[in-house]
Amino acid sequence: MMPLAQMAESVLRCADGREKTALSRRLAAEWKAARAAGERPEIGHADPPMHPARPAKPELLEPRDVPSRKPGTPEGRIALLHAVAHIELNAVDLHWDIIARFTDVEMPMGFYDDWVKSADEESKHFNLMADCLEEAGSYYGALPAHAGMWRAAEDTATDFMGRLAVVPMVLEARGLDVTPNMIKLFKQAKAQSAVEALETIYAEEVAHVAYGSKWFHFLCGRHNEDPKERFHALVRTYFHGHLKPPFNEEKRAEAGIPPDFYWPLTA
Repeated sequence: MMPLAQMAESVLRCADGREKTALSRRLAAEWKAARAAGERPEIGHADPPMHPARPAKPELLEPRDVPSRKPGTPEGRIALLHAVAHIELNAVDLHWDIIARFTDVEMPMGFYDDWVKSADEESKHFNLMADCLEEAGSYYGALPAHAGMWRAAEDTATDFMGRLAVVPMVLEARGLDVTPNMIKLFKQAKAQSAVEALETIYAEEVAHVAYGSKWFHFLCGRHNEDPKERFHALVRTYFHGHLKPPFNEEKRAEAGIPPDFYWPLTA
């Protein structure tokens, strides 16, 4: 079994979405089996690329250039599924990247257990969305996608705590805010496969946000820093713009992020 950081790098260097997620799930299963057997696999070191490998399609555009479609139409629902698939593929890479990129920081084995589990689930989420697209007569890559998804990873490539603050605790927490309305939209369209897929994603993303909060607080404790003040400083440094309500306060609280962390960042 190769060291975990090298596993992570191999996923980051795989371009095709289905191949990337298959590799991700296979390596996650190897890690979980070793851990279940009581082993402490080697973490090792890696040389992750600044940008993960990507398929030729979708074409990546600046956010302002991505065509908007009305979500109440079949074309609009396909565009929404495509956007979520793109988010989930980036999430696969984000979860492996944090493992590969910050091996200079000594962390408990539980940190790696959490991130491997998240990467595995994000891989499942991408495949669920890709399946829904195919059921609707489309596929991942058929439409242009947002080029800015990796920006937070670039901005925090040398700041471990910044990565934890911005990716799980801001970007993934945003998913908790918007997913319920997406589920409602697909329910109205009687698109049962999409409803079930989004409900799975919604349920599992709470834990991913919680992992970010848990390990952010862990590092604040290690460095004797106030978590709220540090979070505000990091988000203001690395996140471009203000956080936008409405917030899913119940699910954010379930994930360990209280209102006084995010409301002050709305202006």
